[in-house]
Amino acid sequence: MRTRVLSRRRRGPLCRRSDVVEAWTAVAVTVLLCLTVPLAGVLTTRWTYADARAAADEQRADRHRVRAEVLERPSKAQASSGSERRNATRATVRWTDPDGGARTALARVPAHVRPGEPVHVWLDSRGREVLPPVDDASVWQYGVGMGTLAAGSTAAVLLLAHRAVRRAALRRRLEEWERDWARTGPLWTHRGV
Repeated sequence: MRTRVLSRRRRGPLCRRSDVVEAWTAVAVTVLLCLTVPLAGVLTTRWTYADARAAADEQRADRHRVRAEVLERPSKAQASSGSERRNATRATVRWTDPDGGARTALARVPAHVRPGEPVHVWLDSRGREVLPPVDDASVWQYGVGMGTLAAGSTAAVLLLAHRAVRRAALRRRLEEWERDWARTGPLWTHRGV
């Protein structure tokens, strides 16, 4: 049926070249949507997952968790900013490093913690407090999110290109009809004269 619709031999007298171009464009866009959108999504997901996984492994190699003791009650003035967890605040904590020396620092702790209670603090290789390393679920979410974004962007580009072709075909079709009417219209309007 598609070959009958798109064939040159079966075109009706009102079918213009722009109609054929528009029909073939619709077929091409449909095929491209079915092939490139999933491909773009899968390839982007795999690529971003691999990068995020490498970054997470690097963080895990550089960061370690220590058990620390809270030295003072967290004050409201030391509350964490809005970008950090709402139930966390900052307080001075003390821990023993692998060399046996006692270290103190201002670190994120739960808001309800009391002095003397143990907390876990993440440190980097230099002994600075850092956020915990990225977990596997976050790596997967990032990869799938970027893949979905790539697939959606690819679909949007294809559909916008199809819309541009349809608008150009419509403009061309109207020009052809106007030209044909300019040629045929006078014959019809003077029929009774």
